[in-house]
Amino acid sequence: MSSTDLKDGAYISRRKVLGGVLALGAVAAAGMVSAQQVIQNFVPPGMVPKPKGVRVFMDYDKDEIDWAYDQAPWARNAGEVAKRNAQKSAAALERLGPPRRLAYGPKDIEKLDIYTTQRPNAPINVFIHGGAWQTGDAKGAAYMSETFVDAGGIFIALDFNNVGAVDGNLLVMADQVRRAVAWVKRNAASFGGDPERVYVSGTSSGAHLAGVVLTTDWQKDFGLPADTVKGGLCCSGMYELYPVSLSARAGYVKFTPEMIERLSSQRHLDRLDVPVVVAHGTLETPEFQRQNREFAAAVKAAGKPVTLLVGQGYNHFEMFETLGNPYGLLGRAMLNLMKLRPG
Repeated sequence: MSSTDLKDGAYISRRKVLGGVLALGAVAAAGMVSAQQVIQNFVPPGMVPKPKGVRVFMDYDKDEIDWAYDQAPWARNAGEVAKRNAQKSAAALERLGPPRRLAYGPKDIEKLDIYTTQRPNAPINVFIHGGAWQTGDAKGAAYMSETFVDAGGIFIALDFNNVGAVDGNLLVMADQVRRAVAWVKRNAASFGGDPERVYVSGTSSGAHLAGVVLTTDWQKDFGLPADTVKGGLCCSGMYELYPVSLSARAGYVKFTPEMIERLSSQRHLDRLDVPVVVAHGTLETPEFQRQNREFAAAVKAAGKPVTLLVGQGYNHFEMFETLGNPYGLLGRAMLNLMKLRPG
């Protein structure tokens, strides 16, 4: 997208005004106006927005839906959050020691990090990292491990291909995380885990994949019990891929009708039979708020157990931090789901 200064008598792109949009985030979060209205109506002094384009989804034009699925303008401190988490990960590894790293599949990337506890037959939290399907790895989640290990649980972080390594095919990534969870179920006893208490959690694109795990037909696809996973936490994820396929993310994900159908967990709630916690922050993009709010509502309408958590004053990346804190919004919720108390 190109833009020119007002002195040239032309319109500027809406991306230029998002700094001002963020200033009204609290107003949108309070319910006074919708997040879309904030995008559409806010004009900083001395600037005018470009005319609204053709609507591509709901009331979004193409620019707006791109911004609504782009975290960068909404969470300017993402780099600082990442530095905090790296520091906490180093401290956790120094205290707990390195995790056991085992393979769940034949590819080099198909490995997982296991942080064990001294309590026998422990419940297991299988964590699926985010990163817009493009980045992230298991070691980056080390800072979350102490919350669960100290409470008497096992924390497992998965590695799997990023979408660029699989030619834009999310089906490959979904297959990997599902196979990883199946491996954990079958091998739990070998590392002190309880195969009857396997849980899953995920953040951002990892929450999308966690939703896929939670709506898996374990009997048909893996010959495992229908209740292989006993519950899950999905934070700031995407559960209906059609609007995502209209955004700039289609530049690196090769969305197909089959992919959208199979990997939109909101379309497969008949397979969801365990409690799920869904969460988002009030400072997230409008689409990440809507996706999580509507997923939770759909689960509830389907008569399934669900809890919606809304983090007041948290952006996308700040929400994830709380999973590494036993008294944080997500840490507390996940421990409760696993029937554990903070250590």
